Formats: sequence, C-alpha cells, structure tokens
Amino acid sequence: MAVKLYALSTCPYCRMTRKYLEDNEVEFDLTEVDLLEGQERADVIAEVKELSGGTSFPVVVIDDEVIVGFNKKKIKEMLAL
Repeated sequence: MAVKLYALSTCPYCRMTRKYLEDNEVEFDLTEVDLLEGQERADVIAEVKELSGGTSFPVVVIDDEVIVGFNKKKIKEMLAL
C-alpha cells in the first residue's frame, strides 16, 4: 500500500499526521512543501491542488484515496490499523 504525505513543516496538524503514521510504523513518502523551492515547489503545489481541490494541509494519499486534514479515523480505517 503506497502512502504519501504532503505537509508543511510548520503545520501542527501535519506534525500530528506524521507522528501518527510513524507511531504506527507506516512507511510513507513525505514532502514538506514549504521547504521546496522554485519550479519543484510550484509543481508540487499544483499536484496538491489537483489531488485535493485546494491547498489545505496535510494531504494524505493512500493508494488512490485522498484525505485532507488530520483525519485519524479515516487514516486508521484506510490502513487497517
């Protein structure tokens, strides 16, 4: 199961999501969008907008399912934790 987390380094909900995934030993790819620069940052922001319909963070992608915000219940359900 592929898990991707788009986050901001300064966002408390992003940190809670990251900690929840780490505490449950979930392997995931992390992209801290605010730490990117130039075209890479613009490309990732466009990707986040396409996935989630906006620029709210965190955005968790589990296979083809997109979860916006720290939705512990939904993440737990999707990952069968």
